[in-house]
Amino acid sequence: MNILAIHTGPWGERIARNLRDHAPSHWQIAEFRAPAHYPIVIDDPRDFLPQRFDAADLVLALGEASGAAELIPDVCRMTGARSMIAPIDNSAWLPKGLANQLRDWLTYIGVVSVFPKPFCSLTETTYSLRGQRVEYDDWLISEFARGFGKPRFRVEANDGKITQVEVERAAPCGCADFVAQGLQNVEVNDAEFQAGMLHHHYPCWASMGIDPDYSDTLMHVSGNLTVDAISAATKAYRAQLYIKPQ
Repeated sequence: MNILAIHTGPWGERIARNLRDHAPSHWQIAEFRAPAHYPIVIDDPRDFLPQRFDAADLVLALGEASGAAELIPDVCRMTGARSMIAPIDNSAWLPKGLANQLRDWLTYIGVVSVFPKPFCSLTETTYSLRGQRVEYDDWLISEFARGFGKPRFRVEANDGKITQVEVERAAPCGCADFVAQGLQNVEVNDAEFQAGMLHHHYPCWASMGIDPDYSDTLMHVSGNLTVDAISAATKAYRAQLYIKPQ
């Protein structure tokens, strides 16, 4: 799978770097740093793009400026991409109205698009959470989400302490790997609390402002996803601790 990551600053750069470092060997990750600033009205998006791109199957829209989203339909046309992921870790970078408009533009040119909010809510079939949850059907995005999206861990423990943590699905930004490393030798009963602290100290760069769709910060939503994943992975070991001796 050929992926083109379009970014404008450190948030997108970190995601692209994590993908380069941990993606399967048969994935090719290319990057384009788009401008960080745009006029109020963009007359021709091609004024902000290179003359050509190499072919891509999937475009990742990782811009930290709303104007960068307006470049994406032209990027998809130029690369031949048929799928696009535009994560929303900060609604100021991709407001809901613009996301809906971008979806319509891409549908018109035959490109499947998803808008996971936050990025680490993406699974093989859905994205976002609770009342914002959306189902999708696209094999390229599903292939991406098998490796990166909603964190999933496998934990081994002995005598009430964690001995090994395997990341079965990584957060796109690399946070899940950081959490896994930090949980080595931690008491099973402390794992959820420590996972939340590690998520905060990575640090997560999702927005700390209250998001109207969740009535919560996206950083908190993201943190809960990580804590819930560790809770699920350690559940069997916590149950063992509560078995009373005969």
